[in-house]
Amino acid sequence: MPVTHFVVRWPDGTEARCYSPSTIVRDYLSPGDYPLEAFLDTARDALAAASERVRQKFGYACSSALDQWDVIERAAQPFRSQPAAQVTVVSVD
Repeated sequence: MPVTHFVVRWPDGTEARCYSPSTIVRDYLSPGDYPLEAFLDTARDALAAASERVRQKFGYACSSALDQWDVIERAAQPFRSQPAAQVTVVSVD
């Protein structure tokens, strides 16, 4: 199963390279700006779908995809109080 990485720029300008165990994340995320909550909803769905693909192929969920979701959720916490917070998906490859 091909690994896919996506780079996220948080509202404070920091960037993070994120992991997905499946290319399905490309069906959910593309480069561009997202309101924080929309990004979180989309990233959660993308990583859940990627984990499900692993489950279908190997019989178990991908803990790395679930761990990546936890990292994203924690990184987003400081920005939740900013109503206009935007997240930029820099790249998906």
